[in-house]
Amino acid sequence: MAILSKLLFWGALLLSVYPIDARKTVLERPKLQWGPKTPGRPFPHSPNRHKTCYVPSSSHFHNHKDIDSAPEILRAFKNCNRGGRVVLDGTYIIASPLDLTFLEAVDVVLTGTIKFSNDIDYWVQNSFKYAFQNSTAFWRFGGKDVNIYGGGHGLLDGNGQAWYDAFATNPTLLRPILFVLDGLKAGSITGLKMRNSPDWFNLIANSTDILVSDIDIAVRSESSNPAKNGDGWDTFRSNRVVIQNSHVNNSDDCVSFKPNSTNIIVQGLQCNGSHGISVGSLGQYPAEYDIVENVYVYNISMSNASDGARIKVWPGTDTPFQPGLSGGGGAGYVKNVTDVLFKNMWGTTSSKYDPDVGTLTCSSPEKCVNIAAQNISVANPSGKTPQWICTNMEDGLLDINCVSASS
Repeated sequence: MAILSKLLFWGALLLSVYPIDARKTVLERPKLQWGPKTPGRPFPHSPNRHKTCYVPSSSHFHNHKDIDSAPEILRAFKNCNRGGRVVLDGTYIIASPLDLTFLEAVDVVLTGTIKFSNDIDYWVQNSFKYAFQNSTAFWRFGGKDVNIYGGGHGLLDGNGQAWYDAFATNPTLLRPILFVLDGLKAGSITGLKMRNSPDWFNLIANSTDILVSDIDIAVRSESSNPAKNGDGWDTFRSNRVVIQNSHVNNSDDCVSFKPNSTNIIVQGLQCNGSHGISVGSLGQYPAEYDIVENVYVYNISMSNASDGARIKVWPGTDTPFQPGLSGGGGAGYVKNVTDVLFKNMWGTTSSKYDPDVGTLTCSSPEKCVNIAAQNISVANPSGKTPQWICTNMEDGLLDINCVSASS
């Protein structure tokens, strides 16, 4: 548990809007629950929907490999906005950007497969662009009262292999995020599988009152070029978000709290192959005031990870980090890391740093205040007494075996 405080097209498609009983049974919205940690006051009520729009599968049409389902998906959302359900129960190819940030009182029943085209040259020019860390997106959801659910069947396929191979020779390539919430006020994303995102799997930005639950994330490269930067979730300028009860097999942060993430709960995750649970990175942009505040992380299983939990902060001056990415000198609570509790953590590290099992390091004791560790039982393979490298910490608050970096 960690708490951070203060800190194309062939033929014609017909979109039909049927009464629910006239066609087939539609998966009902699951009852939304969170726990054991709750967000305090309930999220806003989401009324039942009164009409249904079906989007025909791409595979129903001749030469379906050339079809872009994005226009029909957009039409369905316009027809069923304000009180409807959009059913995506077939196979769909999205080959053009899809802006769904106008939604209000809509459910998305995604029990089929959505696959994004891998036309890199097209997407580099036409994806949605975000200034923050040069992020881009295939599509984005926003608005008010939107529930997206798949009952464990719905699949989002980022078709990432071409991107992994291209990125290996072009490290400044802008790769799209698989799923973006941007400006969503009250919503849920549940019961989906996500595979092979070109970049991050999820970005929750400028949103509030969001529940994410029962998501299965996995990435795998079929070549010698690894999938890079495959964060499970990144929260950014968002408040009151719960991420829970999900499996993540990825290549970067399991969850990352980007700037101005507040009142976030992460619980019941199984993370494999990740860089752990991360706060940040923060302080990248000099003109921005960054905070991360009231983050609660509970009951997380971390396997084959480079880190368990970490806080990433840019230095006080502009500093190159990797091709296409530099920063530093930002303001905010990031300047003083305070009131952090690492509690009830256990496991075994690799032998790489044996007997060291972790580090707690700050630039100066005045910048990191009230950093505590309780009930930590992390072992090394050799069986030697576990050592933690502690620098500029209040040793009296740390229930671990601290040694200096020079030891």
